Amino acid sequence: MTTARRIPRRSPRRRDRRGRGLRGLLYPVTTPSFRTRAERFDARVLEALEPIELRWGPELVDLDLAVDEVPEVERTSPEEVVWGTGVLADAGVPLAQLVPAGVDQAGLPSRARIVLYRRPLEARARGGADLGDLLHEVLVEQVAEYLNIEPDAVEGGAD
Repeated sequence: MTTARRIPRRSPRRRDRRGRGLRGLLYPVTTPSFRTRAERFDARVLEALEPIELRWGPELVDLDLAVDEVPEVERTSPEEVVWGTGVLADAGVPLAQLVPAGVDQAGLPSRARIVLYRRPLEARARGGADLGDLLHEVLVEQVAEYLNIEPDAVEGGAD
């Protein structure tokens, strides 16, 4: 009489088969650590804009705000890089640009907008609070240029 050998069934694997680490989210979705650097930067921009928007909201209705990683270089010369009009630069590095309302390349009307450059701004800041202050200063300068008033008037709220 032959006895059949019974092969035990294996339980489902409880480890990572290929050594790639845990699968799934590292942080819960509700924590700040879950957000990307760009998302955290966008949140800081909105925080920096809030006091300006509270004072100058009606005047800023036709103004858009955008964030780009780095500025585009239109043309260069052997001695220096030449930036377009409305660029706010620090030591030759653009931090933001005010693009006036007009007509875009497709011939459609475009709204005025402030474009903030994330990488140069992050490189200039030493930390989170410093980045918030720098963003506020840059936004004050750009809004003042848009409204054609002094930056102190934007900061103080007076016309």
